[in-house]
Amino acid sequence: MSIRKACSALRIDRSLYTYKSKRGDQAALKHRIKEICETRVRFGYRRVHVLLLREGWAVNQKRIRRLYNEMGLQLRNKTPKRRVKAKLRDDRTEATHTNQVWAMDFVHDQLATGRKLRILTIVDTFSRYSPATDPRFSYRGEDVVQTLERVCHEVGYPKTIRVDNGSEFISRDMDLWAYANDVILDFSRPGNPPFGGASLACRAMNDNAFIESFNGSFRSECLNANWFMSLDDAREKLEAWRRDYNPVS
Repeated sequence: MSIRKACSALRIDRSLYTYKSKRGDQAALKHRIKEICETRVRFGYRRVHVLLLREGWAVNQKRIRRLYNEMGLQLRNKTPKRRVKAKLRDDRTEATHTNQVWAMDFVHDQLATGRKLRILTIVDTFSRYSPATDPRFSYRGEDVVQTLERVCHEVGYPKTIRVDNGSEFISRDMDLWAYANDVILDFSRPGNPPFGGASLACRAMNDNAFIESFNGSFRSECLNANWFMSLDDAREKLEAWRRDYNPVS
């Protein structure tokens, strides 16, 4: 049967059969959305849309929401085990000069009185130089930004910072700071560990091995060797250890 007769039998206009969508291919946009969600696993479609606009994509929020839902990337409050949506990215390349890649994490300790401390540790993966070991009683995204601003004014801004997916690192304050200063936040890669029986925590440790190695030395040489009577006392002793560590490392 000819197309004309078929359209007549179905009572549809022939132009409907021959119509071709003028919308461009969505493959590139879908690929970029997927890349963002693989590295920023707690981002919803709204924050994905903000990142895309920064990169120059001329798309509205409704399209991002539709594609986001089609690919099954909706956030869940409780992600079922063994059903993690994010996949591994390509292997990272090693840093070749100072301030190219930093690694950052938190270490926990306490004062002699028992009050908890959170210590932000930072290390340059190329030179092994530590620009900061900053203790506080609590840390929010804006506190991390404050410490980074102080440090970067002294030693310069890095190109990339490797971090885990902690709430302080995925906060809006960190995101805006990184965007304003052209710094890439390289998040830990979630997914099944490469060796059987190991936990996701072990995977995160291997994914950011530089900071884990630094934190091991920091704990054994400083935290386990000192009593901290107050926050100021902790800052003084941590800074003394850092100044001693940097020339040695």
